[in-house]
Amino acid sequence: MITDKISKDKFLLIAGPCAIEGEDIAIKIAEQLFSITSKLSIPLVFKGSYRKANRTRLDSFTGIGDLKALKILNKIKSEFNIPVITDIHAKDEAELAAEYVDILQIPAFLARQTDLLVSAAKTGKTVNIKKGQFMSAESMKYAVEKVKHSGNNKVMLTERGTQFGYNDLIVDFRGISELKKLAPTILDVTHSVQRPNQTKGITGGSPEYIESLAKAGIVNNIDGIFLETHTNPSEAKSDGSNMLDIKNLEKLLSNLLELREVSSKL
Repeated sequence: MITDKISKDKFLLIAGPCAIEGEDIAIKIAEQLFSITSKLSIPLVFKGSYRKANRTRLDSFTGIGDLKALKILNKIKSEFNIPVITDIHAKDEAELAAEYVDILQIPAFLARQTDLLVSAAKTGKTVNIKKGQFMSAESMKYAVEKVKHSGNNKVMLTERGTQFGYNDLIVDFRGISELKKLAPTILDVTHSVQRPNQTKGITGGSPEYIESLAKAGIVNNIDGIFLETHTNPSEAKSDGSNMLDIKNLEKLLSNLLELREVSSKL
């Protein structure tokens, strides 16, 4: 299982662009992620959505084509010998995506969709369920059960913030302990700083809070950190406003490793 790579002094990193925008940029981001995490001995999972199905506006970027994007993810998996993850939105996508990736991710808005969870489970792949913004940590028990009762014990949970009013998200760190009782738990530190549906239906964000959230997660003994990153967030075709610029990643991860070492002794 992917989470077997987690140790007391290390954490799993799930990182990459929001969406697969093209082969060249995806490979470039993967190369930099692989170089940084290899240097720091941090286990890496490369992430990228092969299709964005939950955009606010009709004219938002949704992808470059399903098979084209999935083949890019598979190429990254082969070239760098690292696991890759992508999200699925309907039950008939599970089998297709499972041919190319190691982990199937259930988006937060779909965390209660029984058919989707069961179809993902039946592929035998690891299933990462993002906690719904509208759900308590305790209620994720039932999402986990849907996967496990379908014959698949390879399940992870990801905290990505709880809806606070209409246009903000808050991470309730009390929930981390509850989620960890259910399954290995990842903290998404970039979607958690989103400000959904800002001017003209475009999601904003406050990336200056990424490091403080990540540090809080490490102190709370999180199993992994999820973040979206790009060589030029301002040009990213999806969620650029809440991404971490990849040039700042090595320093962030180094700080988190130091904090992990200290907190593991407490």
